[in-house]
Amino acid sequence: MVEFKLVISDGPKSYAFTAQESQAAGFLGKRIGESVDGEMLGLGGYTFKLMGGTDRNGFPMRGELTGARQQRILTAESTGYHPSRAGTRDRRTFRGNTISEDIVQINLVVTSKGQKPLDQIVPQEKDAKAK
Repeated sequence: MVEFKLVISDGPKSYAFTAQESQAAGFLGKRIGESVDGEMLGLGGYTFKLMGGTDRNGFPMRGELTGARQQRILTAESTGYHPSRAGTRDRRTFRGNTISEDIVQINLVVTSKGQKPLDQIVPQEKDAKAK
């Protein structure tokens, strides 16, 4: 069963919800930078751009790594790596730019809006700590 946690950024606000198997199947094989129609998420009229994500081990996706593989690369300060000293380079593990079953979280940004605001149509997940 494929299930993704989606984080949708709409300006200063962001919305998180879980895409169930029928919705999540539409993301498999998509790459960072591609557009996604909101219809497959039940958000008609919206269009989203895939900005990245995280795999089940916590490694971030990287746009320049092709495929869905994990790879250790030598990197300076950039996406997924922020060194404590300026100019430091280090070898870090990243996930490729293609969404697979190993991805847990997908980050999306709104590129075109629908008629209703997102806070009215995005399914709100209840926080377990909130009472």
